[in-house]
Formats: sequence, C-alpha cells, structure tokens
Amino acid sequence: MTALEPLGVSTHAPSLGGRSVLSQRWSDVVFLHWRIAPELVAPHLPPGCVPDVHDGTSWIGLIAFRMSRSAFLGGPPVPWLGDFPEVNVRLYAVDGLGRRSVVFASLDAAHLVPVLAAQALFGLPYRWASMRHGRRGDLVAYRTRRHGASAAASHLIVRPDPTADADASLRDDPLATFLTGRWAFHERHLGRTILCRSEHEPWPLQHARLEHLDDALLATAGFPGIAERPPESVLFAPTVATRFGTPHALGAPTTPSPPSPVGE
Repeated sequence: MTALEPLGVSTHAPSLGGRSVLSQRWSDVVFLHWRIAPELVAPHLPPGCVPDVHDGTSWIGLIAFRMSRSAFLGGPPVPWLGDFPEVNVRLYAVDGLGRRSVVFASLDAAHLVPVLAAQALFGLPYRWASMRHGRRGDLVAYRTRRHGASAAASHLIVRPDPTADADASLRDDPLATFLTGRWAFHERHLGRTILCRSEHEPWPLQHARLEHLDDALLATAGFPGIAERPPESVLFAPTVATRFGTPHALGAPTTPSPPSPVGE
C-alpha cells in the first residue's frame, strides 16, 4: 500500500509502505471519548479534510499514555529523550482520497526537546507541560499542567478491567475500532496539509471505568463543556510499540466527500 491509496480503520495496521523515521513505545494508554457534532469539529481540521463520523456523530478524544524508547531512522533508542507522559486531544478526519486519520487539537508532553522536535518536523501543536503518571493497585492516573498556561490542566484516573471477557468483547466492536484503529495523522505544516502513516500491533484493548476527571485541556483546545459530561467510551491498553513513516503532502486542497459511516 502506498501513501496515496485509501487508508481505512481496522484492528490491524497496513504495512507502513516505507522506511520508519520514528519509533516509540506507548504504555498505560487511556482513551476517553465523547460524541461531538461534526460542524464543531470541521473548523479544527486542516484543509482537504472533513470530519469522520460513526453512529451519526463525530467523536473527540482525550488520550493519555507514557512514552518511552524513542528511536530515529531504525536506530537504537536515544537515552536522553527519556521516559515521559503525554496527554493529547484528538479528532477524527478523512481526506479526499479516503484516508481516515487522527487530527490533534493539542498535545501536552513532559519533555521539552521532543516537543520542539515535533513542532519543527511535523507542525504538531505540542506544548511543554509539568506531568505525572502513576499506578496504585489497579488504578492508572495522569496529571498535567501546561507551562505558561496553568489553566490548561487535566487530572484523570481510570480503573482498567483486564479480564479476558472484556478484551474479547472489543475485538469486533465497531466503535472501538473507529476510535483506535487509525493508522495516520493529518496536520497543517509549512502551508500544506500532510499525512503521516503509523503502524503497531493490534491494540490490546480493555474496558475501563473512569474514577475521576478534572479536565480543562478540551476547553483550552476549543471544545468547552465536553468534559462536563461523562465520556461515552472509556478504554485502556497496557502497551504497544509503534512506528511512524515519512510525512507526505496532500497537494492542492480538495473537498472530500464524507466516507461511508463505520459500523452502520
């Protein structure tokens, strides 16, 4: 599969189709998702993309994980990049060639050097933050506060359900696949919309229960009121090792047609 062919949502990643430029390990991954009207998502997408929908609506996610073992161009992990948390707000989009993706409304990370590198290389809206990640018994917690913008903060605690039945029920779940089975991101960078492919093993998804949420990252990203209601989906994954390919420009912006809804 080349970068120009359709890229759908699925539990298994298609081949990266080229050289890996960045690899990472993501651990203790928390997915919180809410329904949101497509017309609220559209202004936040790069040119050439429209909101992707499932069950008649778009979705917005608050995603937290611990990043480690970052490596470039197939080389060994770079020790000084460290092991640190990230929390991002993300949307779901599709371009004129049918490539379904993630679009990041914001990304907060606890290590300044990767923040600056991601801003420069991909145009991603990374921000440097003071962050903590911890586990106590079967609880997983993240706390973040952005440097220079203390109102941009979040504190979440979830309780994963690692039972076999919980995992099995998610393997063929259309909503879980729509929200997590994404193998690219779109971004606006240097005046162009780019697509960057990714791949990793299937998510080892588990159901989880939200025990606590005090979040202002969604509102800071332009989505007030979302975090005031319970999320419609709460998922967890212990760990995956992921790779990213070389970004490709979309070229002249087009007006894509909305895709066929997933799971309908």
